[in-house]
Amino acid sequence: MLPEYDIVIVGSGLGGLLCAALLGKEGYSVCVLEKNRQYGGSLQTFSRDKTLFDSGVHYIGGLAPGQTLHQVFSYLGLTDALNLQQLDEDGFDRIVFLEDGAEYALAQGYDRFAAKLKEAFPGEESAIDQYCSTIREICSRFPMYNLRTGEGMSEKESVMGIDTLAFLQSITNNQRLQEVLAGNNFLYAGEPAKTPLYVHALVVNSYIESAWKIVDGGSQITKHLVKLIRSTGGDLFNHTEVIKLKGEDERLTRAVTKDGRLFIAKHFISNLHPKRTMEITESPLLKAAYRNRIKRLADTISSFSLNAVLKPGVFPYLNHNYYLHHPGAVWKAVEAMPGDWPLSAGVFFTEDANHPGFAESVSILTYMSAGEWEPWKNSFNTDSQQGERGNDYYRLKTEKAELLLDLVEKRFPHLREAIKSYSCATPLSFRDYIGTEDGSLYGIAKDYRHPMATYLPTRTKVPNLFLTGQNVLLHGILGVTITALTTCAEFVPVEDLLKKIRSAT
Repeated sequence: MLPEYDIVIVGSGLGGLLCAALLGKEGYSVCVLEKNRQYGGSLQTFSRDKTLFDSGVHYIGGLAPGQTLHQVFSYLGLTDALNLQQLDEDGFDRIVFLEDGAEYALAQGYDRFAAKLKEAFPGEESAIDQYCSTIREICSRFPMYNLRTGEGMSEKESVMGIDTLAFLQSITNNQRLQEVLAGNNFLYAGEPAKTPLYVHALVVNSYIESAWKIVDGGSQITKHLVKLIRSTGGDLFNHTEVIKLKGEDERLTRAVTKDGRLFIAKHFISNLHPKRTMEITESPLLKAAYRNRIKRLADTISSFSLNAVLKPGVFPYLNHNYYLHHPGAVWKAVEAMPGDWPLSAGVFFTEDANHPGFAESVSILTYMSAGEWEPWKNSFNTDSQQGERGNDYYRLKTEKAELLLDLVEKRFPHLREAIKSYSCATPLSFRDYIGTEDGSLYGIAKDYRHPMATYLPTRTKVPNLFLTGQNVLLHGILGVTITALTTCAEFVPVEDLLKKIRSAT
């Protein structure tokens, strides 16, 4: 006889793992199903030339005592389990403009953040103060972001229809200051005349509060959560791809896997992209109009990354990140045509434990459309399910890698000389390993013109099917954590849960 779980969770990205851990602690029997070998989605790490690299988590925010992510992680035992390193408080991110070499520091803590910008932009004190106060005000409107209960959509709805770029233009005519304030918009794949200010605010605020690296890689979060889930009696199965969610009448009863296994449950949480969730769910309650609305939602762009192992003791370690931009590229890079590519790049260093003060590796990230890889779109290749994409694919990867290094060497002229070896990930790599639509960086793109249409609820039209993950409320480690709490609030009294979290530190 098949076991029946209280909750089956499809997909083991951070959202799925957090839901399993939180609900397991509340006494629910949970089961997590993952199609790939590794659990964790964007938390996955990989090794090249005996050096560890993160797939998607290069740094995280809001982890200082008392801050939101720190409180949730403390409740789950994560703060003690992780090896954390705080980035440079005087500038966790450096925004660099390649036409003149000018570099601007984004500091941690609002007082320091504002002071550093006022030094760089005398005469813009009022604009900088207005920026900081607006960001904090917007963040205060999102109850779960602040680990409190609220009044539903009424608190935040009034600030969800503001365009990020238009707001920046409204507070200052200084274009360089506008570009600096949006200079790390890789963190949310910012698009001009589209990205809502609330997305910018919620993401950037967490890093201004505090910015950290996970020294041993984001997979440490996965390992701890998997252990916690199992300690509360939960089950996890990898190499287990769900192809159908089926039921009787209006409720789902079982998940059907590719190899024919059945997983029976009272409730289901999908950590998959909502489009994929709609594809695998059989229910008369999911009408064509609802399915089509989800299907039409646009996703954020994908990316191309270069991960380089550096020669020992050669390149100095820099305890901050860099965002490099060609002229006008802060907002244009996301839509760069192949002939102009790349226009911008994010650069992230890791320190060599055996050679303190020197970098062990560097990861370089830039935007890239999945359309460039159209000839190989039907291929699939991971370490556990290998497929061959041919010489033309690898030639194109090398060509793109060299163009990306050309851009980065405008700021770091001798970087190539310090590289021992490198590997690259294309939009297809992100699609295959992370499971995002077309390798999308952050899933469904939020749009200030249609804020409610792109801000999905955790509930679906099926009474026992719920959503979680980066596609729902907000992406990123903090955003997915807030979404997971919102999903869990469908099962447990939310005030009780938040009280437990707040009292954990």
